[in-house]
Amino acid sequence: MVSAKATPPKLLVSYSWTSEEHEQWVLRLATELRQSGVDVKLDKWDLREGHDALAFMESMVADDEIKKVIMICDEKYVAKADGRAGGVGTETQIISKKVYQAQDQSKFVALTLASDSAGQALVPIYYSSKIHIDFRDEERYGTSFDQLLRWIFDKPLHVRPEMGPPPAFVTEGVEISLTTTPLFRRCMDALKNNKANASGALNEYFGRLAQELERFRLNNGTAPDFDDAVVKSIDEFKPWRDEAIQVFHAIAQYSRNEETTTSVHRFLEDIAPYLHQSEAMSQWRDSDFDNFRFVVHELFLYALAFYIKLERFLEAATLLSQPYYVRGTLRRTQEPTSSFIIFREHARSLVRRNERLSLRRVSLRADLLKARCAGTGLEFDQLMQADFICFLRADLDDPNDRYGWWPETLIYASRGPFEVFARCVSRAYFDRAKLMLGIELKEDLAQLMEDYRSGSRQLPRWDYQGLNPFGLLGYEAMATKK
Repeated sequence: MVSAKATPPKLLVSYSWTSEEHEQWVLRLATELRQSGVDVKLDKWDLREGHDALAFMESMVADDEIKKVIMICDEKYVAKADGRAGGVGTETQIISKKVYQAQDQSKFVALTLASDSAGQALVPIYYSSKIHIDFRDEERYGTSFDQLLRWIFDKPLHVRPEMGPPPAFVTEGVEISLTTTPLFRRCMDALKNNKANASGALNEYFGRLAQELERFRLNNGTAPDFDDAVVKSIDEFKPWRDEAIQVFHAIAQYSRNEETTTSVHRFLEDIAPYLHQSEAMSQWRDSDFDNFRFVVHELFLYALAFYIKLERFLEAATLLSQPYYVRGTLRRTQEPTSSFIIFREHARSLVRRNERLSLRRVSLRADLLKARCAGTGLEFDQLMQADFICFLRADLDDPNDRYGWWPETLIYASRGPFEVFARCVSRAYFDRAKLMLGIELKEDLAQLMEDYRSGSRQLPRWDYQGLNPFGLLGYEAMATKK
């Protein structure tokens, strides 16, 4: 019998002497408990000749000041407990009654030293549905002992996290049922069932979604904590984004109509003006558009990524090759059309947030894109794959453009290659996928690869990490098999 007093609980350990080896194990446990700050009372230490051992055991088990009880369960202890034999049987009559009382559910725990015939931890029948601490494996003794100490001191390893704030659309009155939702449902039904009105329903939905972006317009970009407003706006847009992602997925999966890809392209044209100040604006700050620069870039990546995932390479090539007509904005170029690289604009507010809050992140924008990918129907690797294809296509289209496409997500890229390029080891597959890069032959990539190797074409870097296009592309193995 072992009794221990800790801070705050008092502890009792119930056991049955089996052998010299078993007794030494109990003594070691009691000693290590004392060394760990538990005040242990042990019958081997505290009982003297003439003392009544049975009375000692009964008084300790029944003591209301004992807040924790552990039972060391080997074959002999379990047999006596189930047979109500000897001192263990007396303790069992008291313990089993308390185990079934709801208020005592956290008071008792079994330490298992043996297995039953089925290889399961051996415990008394009355305890069979309860959680135990497993001491059967001596190599895991340290881990089990730590678990025991956590139980004694009520310091569990896994603690329920603090409750976070409710979503902004709950606390600030943004309805979960979005104004786009009826059009979204009609559009999804038409796409999945190949209805004649699919193109019309899609255009109606995209038109409304483009208008909805206006409600997220920000100003006062010079405020010290303006980045809070940017991140909040990005988060609040997520329900609209999630609907759009489902539509992109449905288009890539169900529609073989060229008009639907044209609709996606037109939608991207319609939301591009949000990236910059309009000609009608008299006052603005460049950072006023940073929330739009994040969500528009994100929408473009998802539209492209779903086409690539479902091997709709011609449609993906359309988004990468067809120019975008952008109306009514003041941009760095006043050309009426732009390539797809317009959809990636630097968001300085996120860089300032990283610095202001000392977050020490290499790229907060990449972190947000990665976190928001969960539950979208895409793996983050597939979003990075689309980002990488944009990077390559921009460099192939204009090798002299030092801006090109900055691949935000590729800070997380491993050595590769990405799936679509791994499959390009097949010449037949390469002949389909090459449309996205706007090339005819593998050799059309040779000069770009040489420019990367020589350093004449600068590759993106994040602190000490650089982009490895050779590994992500799998260039050497490309188109080498039938």
